Amino acid sequence: MSLDTVVVAVGDEAERTESVARTAIDVAGPAGATVRLLHVFSEEGYERVKDQLEFGPDAEVAPDDVAARHATIREVGAMLSEAGIEYESHGAVGDTSEEVLELAERVGADMLIVGGRGRSAAGKAVFGSTAQKILSNASCPVTYVRAP
Repeated sequence: MSLDTVVVAVGDEAERTESVARTAIDVAGPAGATVRLLHVFSEEGYERVKDQLEFGPDAEVAPDDVAARHATIREVGAMLSEAGIEYESHGAVGDTSEEVLELAERVGADMLIVGGRGRSAAGKAVFGSTAQKILSNASCPVTYVRAP
């Protein structure tokens, strides 16, 4: 299987950032693949982060620009750069699983990498699982990275 494009869903959880980045390096590095980092914001989270990054409440700024300056995207991007892996930053506002799947389709991803908390089956049934939705609906292989 040839890997040209790997989409990596990057969340807010710092404890998962390193393990997701290392997995992306292990997968994309040997293949020479380009990594597409994606951070999906809720509407409320997007406005909060825009404000924290001093974009201003009325600034017309694209989610890609906000994501590129987001701490976890920068951290993963720095690790990828250090490993000699090309990457692009993407941002979206909406439902995480839908946005991850949409980007994967749009860029023709050969693989998705997502992180998760590793909840029990009962926990997933009660609360739902973004990772489970992605695993069930992705048109390419998905690597699930459980939080350390």
